[in-house]
Amino acid sequence: QVQLVESGGGLVQPGGSLRLSCVVSTNFFSSYNMGWYRQAPGKQRELVARITSTSSTNYADSVKGRFTISRDNAKKTVYLQMNSLKPEDTAVYYCNTATNFLPYWGQGTQVTVSS
Repeated sequence: QVQLVESGGGLVQPGGSLRLSCVVSTNFFSSYNMGWYRQAPGKQRELVARITSTSSTNYADSVKGRFTISRDNAKKTVYLQMNSLKPEDTAVYYCNTATNFLPYWGQGTQVTVSS
C-alpha cells in the first residue's frame, strides 16, 4: 500500500507564493512518475503538473511559467512551487502516482488565493 501525504497549502494573497510537498511511503519512489492535480468547487479534477522518474516535466497551460514541479528521491518527496498565484488557482491540490496499474492519491491540501 502506497501512502501519499500532502502539506503546504494555505491562504495567500494574489501574486503570492506557496510550496506544496508530498511525501510518499515507498522504497521505490525513484521509479515512480508523480503528478499534482487540483479540484476547484463544482469542477472536475484536473492535472496541474507531472514529473517522470527521469525528471521530465509537463504542465497545464494555465500554470506554465508560474508553477514548478520537482522531486527529491532521497526524501521520497515531490514538490510544487507555485508563484504569481491567482484567485483561479484556488482548489484542493492532490498528489498522485500509479503503480501496478493502480492509482494512489493523497488526502489533498487546500490552497486559497484571496485578498
